[in-house]
Parts: sequence; structure tokens; C-alpha cells
Amino acid sequence: MGKKQFACFIMALIMLLTLYGCGKSESGREDDIGEEEKIQIGLSFDSFVIERWQRDRDVFVSVAKELGAEVNVQNAGGVVEEQKNQIDYFIQKGMDVIVIIAIDPASLRESVKKAKDAGIKVVSYDRLIDDADVDLYISFDNEMVGDMMARALLAEGIGGGSVVMIGGSPTDNNVPLVEGAFRKVMAKHKVAILDSIHADNWRAEEAAAYIYANPTKIAQADAIMCGNDDLATQAVRALAETRQAGNMLVVGQDADLAACQRIVEGTQVMTVYKPVERLATRAAEEAVALARGETIAGEDVTVIDSGAYRVPYIGLEPVSVNRENIDEVIIGSGFHLKEDVYLNVPGQMTE
Repeated sequence: MGKKQFACFIMALIMLLTLYGCGKSESGREDDIGEEEKIQIGLSFDSFVIERWQRDRDVFVSVAKELGAEVNVQNAGGVVEEQKNQIDYFIQKGMDVIVIIAIDPASLRESVKKAKDAGIKVVSYDRLIDDADVDLYISFDNEMVGDMMARALLAEGIGGGSVVMIGGSPTDNNVPLVEGAFRKVMAKHKVAILDSIHADNWRAEEAAAYIYANPTKIAQADAIMCGNDDLATQAVRALAETRQAGNMLVVGQDADLAACQRIVEGTQVMTVYKPVERLATRAAEEAVALARGETIAGEDVTVIDSGAYRVPYIGLEPVSVNRENIDEVIIGSGFHLKEDVYLNVPGQMTE
């Protein structure tokens, strides 16, 4: 009986180990398959100097994760060569899709070609990489942004007056689109452009430096058109030192919290709200679709010339924000909290 019991014990142990081994192997295979099938997206940012980019990043990563993708986020810190290195890294890692917020779009054509040659889909996010065979360009209607800025100044009675333009990075493809539309409206209403400069890499301190260095032109101007709200922040601070803040019409874009605060305080006329949640969500959805081999489609999908290529394009509409609609657009949408927007004017908070 002892030998039989021992034999039975050995048989049972062998069966148990066999079943455990099979279960572990099967589980391992499922994990391996899951890892292999998980969509990999590389996301290369220009930098996080501009306030909105952190919001874009968080929404994109969250939506992509919900759709079963993993996102590797890289920050180039405004350095073109670093962004090229990041794209090379993504190619080496075998990403399914690379999403790029380009520092200098013209410098990334070869990087895009290398990615495409490796069978990787490429998305131009917010800024078009021209003369490149990208699979999608998604942004806001930048000409509409410039038009909105101009019309906000007209509503303040600038017709026949003059304006100084402090624009963004000269390598940002969106800048000439915004400024071109702005100039068109200004010319139509006989508003003189006294001067126009550009802040390299969107360095906001250049706005303040210009105002300090050009007091005569600033004194002659009725308004300052700033390429974004970060530039407007520095411009208004410089104006405040000469007690011109509030007397100078200032416009910007991105609906940064500081800009929204200035609007209710009266030191900035308007900003352009670009619902980045919509942009980042849509971009993540389309990136996952591209990874799955699906075609970009929809009523809002058009085609844009990138130079040598015709690229699928999704252009979302921005919203002009001023003192009259800031509660509805900014606070009502949850973009910024009411108590934050009215931080410096609590007595003016509306119910």
C-alpha cells in the first residue's frame, strides 16, 4: 500500500505540474500576444513652454490609452536636432504611429520620409510639416484665428488706427496663416501696421524686450496683436510699467488662464479659445485608426496641399472670447474655473 500510495502521489504531482505548466504557458502566450497587438504611438512635442501643450498631452494620452494604445511622450525642448533624434528613436522602437508637434516643420521632411519608409504612419499635430507625405494634418483653422483677432480690434473702434504685431516663431507654419488673415482685415479697414516682429521659438520675453526698446512706436500704436497669450502676458507686464496697460488694445490666442484673467480685469481685449480637448481627442482617435489600417474619413475631413503632397486635413473651429462671452465659453465649458478667472476681481463674479 505504501508503494501504491507513493506512486499515486507521484502521478498526481506530475499531472498538477503539467496543468500548471500549461496554464502558465497559455497565460504567457496571451500576454505576449496582447503586448504585440498593443498599438504603440510616439508623441514628440516642440516643448512645454506654451501653456496649452500640457493639456494637449494629457488628453491625447488618456484617450489613446482608453482605445488600447500606449503613448511614449518626448519633449524636444525647442531644439530641432533633439526632435529629429526623438523621431529616429521612435522609428527604432517600431512605433505604429508618430505624432509630431514640429519645432521647424521644414527641417523634418527627411525624418518623416524615414518613418514612412519604415512603414510608420505620421501625423502632423497643430503644425503642418510641409513637403512631407504625412498621413494626417490636424489643427485649428489658423486663418480664422487671425480674422478673429482683427475683428475684435475693429469692434473696439481701431478702424483707421494703427497696430504693432508681435508674432510667434518664424518657423511655425501657423504663424503666416494667422498673420496673413489678420493683415487682410486690417488693410481692408485702413489700419496701419506700424511694425511687425517674431519671437524665436515663441520666447515670450521677446515681447517685453520689444516694448522696452521701442517706446515711441508703442506710444503711437492703438493696439498690439500678440501671436499667443504667453506673448501677451509679457507685453501687458511691460505696458503696466509705463501705465499703459488697460489703455492699449491687446489680443492673443490660446485662452491661457492669465489671458482670461486679463480680459475680466480689462487689460486684454480678447483671446482665441481653441478647445484642445477636442483636438487632442480627435487626434488620438485618428492615430489609433491609422495604426489599425483604417482610412481617415468624416464630413470634416478635407485635403490640403503640403507642397509636394496632398494631405488629409481636419481643421477644427476656434472661438473668439471677450468679456461678454467668457463666462459661457471658458467657464461654462470647464476650461478654467470661475474662481480662477475672477481671482483678481472677486467683486465682479456673476452668479
